[in-house]
Amino acid sequence: MRVVVIGASGTIGGAVADALGARHEVVRASRRGPVRVDVTDAASVEALFEGVGAVDAVVCCAESGALAPLEGSSDEEYWSGLGGKLVGQVNLVRRALPWLRDGGSVTLTGGLIPDGLAHATLGHLVNAGLVAFVRAAEAEMPRGVRLNVVSPGWVRETLVALGMDPADGTPAADVARVYAEAVEGAVRGRSLEV
Repeated sequence: MRVVVIGASGTIGGAVADALGARHEVVRASRRGPVRVDVTDAASVEALFEGVGAVDAVVCCAESGALAPLEGSSDEEYWSGLGGKLVGQVNLVRRALPWLRDGGSVTLTGGLIPDGLAHATLGHLVNAGLVAFVRAAEAEMPRGVRLNVVSPGWVRETLVALGMDPADGTPAADVARVYAEAVEGAVRGRSLEV
């Protein structure tokens, strides 16, 4: 298979690219590096596919949203992540479809946020929106193309980088295996929690 991994310079994206790269041709795309893409920019996404050509799978591990309080934050601070993580990934699906071979797949990234985490209301909204989109859009996917979203919780390497206790984190390699199963398996219209 030929697989594009967007966000391949990040912790999860790098682990996904490594896991899939053991068995498939992987195109590593990110905001930095030789193959550049920014999912918040439609022209950038279109240029990616024009440059890469036909693929069997697209995995998006890009974008996240900052924590911001419901009250007291600016609109820009609060809505950070909506344009990339939700709207950007939805637009990615729309723009990837013409470039996906029959029976291909698109795997998006949501997330699991612990209940009660302060300033995470937008994160909950975005992640719920991605799950709802994937479930609804699966019925419209053409030519047997599958659509799924992987929803990881805390990743151990991210917790370490943030100076937090990594005990409750899942290793990035374990998270990557779930993405690989979404790409290589038969599931469709699902939210795969890690």
